Amino acid sequence: MLVLGIDPGIAITGYAFLASDAQGEPKLIEYGVIDLTAVKENSGRLLLLFDKLDELILKHQPSAAAIEKLFFQKNVKTAMAVSEGRGVVQYCLARHGLPVREFTPNEVKLAVTSSGSADKRQVQEMVRILLNLEQVPSPDDAADAIAIALCALGTFNYESLMQG
Repeated sequence: MLVLGIDPGIAITGYAFLASDAQGEPKLIEYGVIDLTAVKENSGRLLLLFDKLDELILKHQPSAAAIEKLFFQKNVKTAMAVSEGRGVVQYCLARHGLPVREFTPNEVKLAVTSSGSADKRQVQEMVRILLNLEQVPSPDDAADAIAIALCALGTFNYESLMQG
């Protein structure tokens, strides 16, 4: 199974593709960010986000996806912009017919570190350990997307086992 994890944003969106190897261990295929900062208008950023995500999905052909839920945001303007980006991501995933799971930041932390209150550095270090990486992945948005993909891969694998 190949899973796409997405950390949505209106300026930077992180993405990661993870697969399970024959032993069920996660393997990092590709990760990075979609940098939208060169475009000033939100509508242009949203269009670019769709186009870049569409390209990545066509390239890798994932069988499922996961996206971080917008759990809480103090700044209403930021929350609205991130929500618009999430909507574009969800639309793109739906266009490709991908099953999607959504996880709160605490759910991702719990899945990756066994603690829903882990800080960002603890999550990143566990991502490094779980994937046998030499360094913590960067930038932060990409590392977050990897953690989301790890959470999703575990969830989809569990659901597959439960279905027999």
